[in-house]
Amino acid sequence: MALLEVRDLSVKFDTPDGTVTAVDGISFDLNAGETLGVVGESGSGKSQTVFAMMGLLAQNGNATGSVKLDGQEILNLPLTQLNKIRAEKIAMIFQDPMTCLNPYLKVSDQMAEVLTHHHGLSKSDAVKRSVDLLDAVRIPEAKKRINMYPHEFSGGMRQRVMIAMSLLCKPDVLIADEPTTALDVTVQAQIMDLMSDLQKEFNMAIVLITHDLGVVAGSCKETLVMYGGQQMEYGTTEGLFEMPTHPYTMGLLKAVPRLDVESAKLATIPGSPPNMMNMPKGCPFAPRCDFADATCFERRPTLDGVAGRKVRRRACLKSLEELA
Repeated sequence: MALLEVRDLSVKFDTPDGTVTAVDGISFDLNAGETLGVVGESGSGKSQTVFAMMGLLAQNGNATGSVKLDGQEILNLPLTQLNKIRAEKIAMIFQDPMTCLNPYLKVSDQMAEVLTHHHGLSKSDAVKRSVDLLDAVRIPEAKKRINMYPHEFSGGMRQRVMIAMSLLCKPDVLIADEPTTALDVTVQAQIMDLMSDLQKEFNMAIVLITHDLGVVAGSCKETLVMYGGQQMEYGTTEGLFEMPTHPYTMGLLKAVPRLDVESAKLATIPGSPPNMMNMPKGCPFAPRCDFADATCFERRPTLDGVAGRKVRRRACLKSLEELA
């Protein structure tokens, strides 16, 4: 049994203009000590998927399906029960640490609160444990810096503080929502190396949401490709990079700059992501797909087992087979 099992997860939002389906039937498994990469353009439903898992949807949001953590159903749990699980068994690193760290409180107060609430430690013991975690994420002079305010840290250091906070209770699953987006390339590499080392130390499972396919290639065992709130392709990262099967996955990989290929122009995916208020009748990627035919615009393809993975590609199967 997988540590994290997600089945047919859907997220809908009630708005004055109608219902928006942000996530539509996502399923995946994640084992202890492994990393799942979730990729796709902005608005594809990546963040809303994990927000639903964490119970962090907006008030007008509604999640259906199943999310089991170590065999326990956690989707739509009452807040009192969910608060016992969050941080203790499943934790999250948010995209922008400055929106999550309280600018009016010292880092010591914010980190100690987690341990006093979940483990019942005294304030002094909680601060000592917090210093140890700041050392673990390689913050210099952690004993001194823990008494500083968030704005006194650089962007990379604030991200390290967020990672340390998420690891205070040694969770089984860590969700990282684009943890390196606002950082320069050097710091990005340091953060990813740090997460890899901590994963091995704590045997954590990681869900990594990112736009950077290079990061996915270097750190994720499996990859889930999302588009228009739907699961386009899901399988091993190695197999997906060696032989992408869905046209959207092909487009994403072709858009990545490569040192071993000389090209005067970087490939792009034409068009724009679909309007989530008015989704196409058939495949959501059909208007931008080079292989689409009339069937693609009329019928939504089902998830098929192809080349050892799940791929939403039945409508354009013939064209892709010819391409291969």
